[in-house]
Amino acid sequence: MVEIWGETAPGYEPVRAAFERNFRDYGELGAAVALYVRGHKVVDLWGGDARPEVGGRPVPAVAWTADTAQVLRSVTKGCTAAVALLLAQRGLLDLDAPVAEYWPEFRTAGKERIPVRWLLSHRAGLPALDTPLRVEDVLAWEPAVAAVAAQAPAWEPGSAHGYHPYTFGWLVGEVVRRASGRTVGRYFAEEIARPLGLDLWIGLPAGAAPRVGRLVDLPAPPAAVGQGASGLKLRPKRSVVAAYQDPASLTARAFGAVEPRLDLNDPAAQAAEIPGANGIGTARSVARFYAALIGVADRHGGPPGQPLPALFTPRTLAEAVGPAADGPDRVLIVNSRFGHGYFRHSSTSPMSSPAAFGHPGRGGALGFADPELGLGFGYVTCGMQPGVTGDIRSRGLIAAVRSCLDAV
Repeated sequence: MVEIWGETAPGYEPVRAAFERNFRDYGELGAAVALYVRGHKVVDLWGGDARPEVGGRPVPAVAWTADTAQVLRSVTKGCTAAVALLLAQRGLLDLDAPVAEYWPEFRTAGKERIPVRWLLSHRAGLPALDTPLRVEDVLAWEPAVAAVAAQAPAWEPGSAHGYHPYTFGWLVGEVVRRASGRTVGRYFAEEIARPLGLDLWIGLPAGAAPRVGRLVDLPAPPAAVGQGASGLKLRPKRSVVAAYQDPASLTARAFGAVEPRLDLNDPAAQAAEIPGANGIGTARSVARFYAALIGVADRHGGPPGQPLPALFTPRTLAEAVGPAADGPDRVLIVNSRFGHGYFRHSSTSPMSSPAAFGHPGRGGALGFADPELGLGFGYVTCGMQPGVTGDIRSRGLIAAVRSCLDAV
């Protein structure tokens, strides 16, 4: 058995049990989970190996510690979306204005009238690129945003939606840069992470590099093709499998927007700003970030149970949760629900209740807030299981959280 470290408040022991089960039954190698509820941090757990070696030569284990950070994959999109929404809240960005008003080079190939909000809700029709980017293009930023500015939409913008795995970050990130004069990573650091004391970055500072774990690919555990702990069926549809396997499909092209595959264990990739994919942080900071959006993050050193004011005003929260897109997803090949920048709770991406909003990361990580239940949740892992919108590990943790709240 892997030793689990950290703390759970009385009544939240089922979350610890679910976390332990992930190691025992579902192939977890190293991970952390944290939960804030109405101004209290009630779960903060970690365990396992932060830098496992799978299929290679044996290396000494590096224990996951309280300060271990991990690459978050698309959990990053929730941080990127928060920057755009805060700019709108502060009057620096109009979500209904054409993207081209901020970014004139975007005014090509039938994209002249695409509003900013369609970028946030995956309705712009730009999930894939005709010519995949090289890794050096991604690290340099300018070639990546030039490519998405020149790209013709894959469908009539606004008429449908489809998840934008990589391009979301460049589309929203460049609008942020044009509107604010700061990169999305810098704005997030200066206006969100630093004031909240978060270990959460889009573009890793050099001093934090020794704390970062290693991502490794894992096979799906046998239970993941049956019934999950949350009662949800996890077997992928044949149409979904076929879309990922067909290199000509929009799905494969969207997830293959960078060739060769971007190695997010590479220090250069971690230091760059890739705001759709390369955020790095601790589970504690992901949970606190989402708790802060809705005003349920604790005050460090202050009286317990007195949360910080919400970063999002009620109007901004309404924009975040949408709904802005709901139904068949042209990239994920399942039904999906989006607000502006965030997945909504659904059978595709289950969270704690229909009020919840947040973002999963391909391979397993997840962060979300639930305004109705007053919680912020963060889960990070080094073991990448197949799947884009969550797997049996996060779903089991969510089911445990719900059981604790229902028992109160």
